[in-house]
Amino acid sequence: MGATHGVRLIRAGDRREGPATPGMRREEAVATERMWAGLARTAPGAVSGWHHHGDHESVICVLTGAFRMEFGPDGTDVLEAGPGDFLFVAPGVAHYPENPYDEPVIAVVARNDPEEQEHVIPFQAV
Repeated sequence: MGATHGVRLIRAGDRREGPATPGMRREEAVATERMWAGLARTAPGAVSGWHHHGDHESVICVLTGAFRMEFGPDGTDVLEAGPGDFLFVAPGVAHYPENPYDEPVIAVVARNDPEEQEHVIPFQAV
């Protein structure tokens, strides 16, 4: 990892294994006192339970595969993101990310939360 005057290069081999959840493997690239960023690999058929991230914003950029995000007050809003697409999740928005397809998803995830998985708050969909 090279650092010069506040700029760091994190090569693929420099990422560290991040917190895993069923069906999702994370590789941490950056964790500062204000943010977390890394790579997430989501297995085919993997789902995450309904949750939100409290006061934190999240951005997901899909590199490969297709990602489905359910959200909204009644959980019926759905967005599908493919390669090159970004998803933005505002603070406190309950969502249900999933990969219902046969191909793994690889995505870059960034959140203004240094403890990326510490503020995953389960949420009961209505």
